[in-house]
Amino acid sequence: MAAKDLYEKDFYKILGVSKSATPDEIKKKYRTLARELHPDKTKGDAKREEEFKAVSEAYDILSDVKKKNEYDEARSLFERGGFRAPTGGQNFQGGDFGDMFGGGNPQDIFANLFGGGRRGPRKGQDLQTESKISFRESVFGTTLELRLSIDGTPAQNITARVPAGVNDGAKIRVKGKGANGEAGPGDLFILLHVKPHPIFSRKGEHITMTLPVTFTEAALGADIKVPTIAGDDVTVRLAPGTSNGRVLRVKGRGISKNGTTGDLLVTVEVQVPRHTEGKAEEALKAFAEATAHEDVRAEFIAKASQ
Repeated sequence: MAAKDLYEKDFYKILGVSKSATPDEIKKKYRTLARELHPDKTKGDAKREEEFKAVSEAYDILSDVKKKNEYDEARSLFERGGFRAPTGGQNFQGGDFGDMFGGGNPQDIFANLFGGGRRGPRKGQDLQTESKISFRESVFGTTLELRLSIDGTPAQNITARVPAGVNDGAKIRVKGKGANGEAGPGDLFILLHVKPHPIFSRKGEHITMTLPVTFTEAALGADIKVPTIAGDDVTVRLAPGTSNGRVLRVKGRGISKNGTTGDLLVTVEVQVPRHTEGKAEEALKAFAEATAHEDVRAEFIAKASQ
């Protein structure tokens, strides 16, 4: 866009608001027009797309207090036929823009007026890499030792601390290990992938597991030792008649994070023998005869007829 065009455009008229409109009124008007003119709605209507761009440009200026004040001042001076250079107090009248700014590029000066001019030194670009950790490491934390080449430099060793309780997909930041820049290097982000554990899983801050038990343990009750993620065992008590799928809770044996500790949730899975022979088969037949009077599906059938 030519520099002068910035001030020849009446952004208030484009948005349909008065010069005294409040920020809320400007925002409300913009949202209304943006919904009406959005390309997803106008479906390739070139004219409406141009209107959408103009409305967006107007809102970008008028919604920013600093830009709006500078726009108002500069537009007022242009309408009166004069302009004050942004970097000094000298006034210029009408005429050639090149004369106004001593042969400089007026577009650069206008861009600078709207905050788009030269910026100070920037930090280097942030970089990202990935790393896999075990489920146990995600629970208790670990230290990663990575060897990376950044910006084509020779590979360097990078140490990163993984805090306890991180989730799969979490990112950790290593300050100052990104790409180099005038104002110093950026940061390095490490995307973590937690490898599944063959026994333990996670539900929030709780650790979950499925415990296989025998039919007789579930029927008669039993005290069973189960492993924990910490490496020791705890004993869980099955009450007589424990049903398949029941969840037993071991307090405080989950994940410690942010000052709280979850629990170990143990789901009972009754194992039914695939083959029975000899005394085991005889015992089961005797059990079936002894409990033949119990109709375990009576309530189930009754509910079906409701």
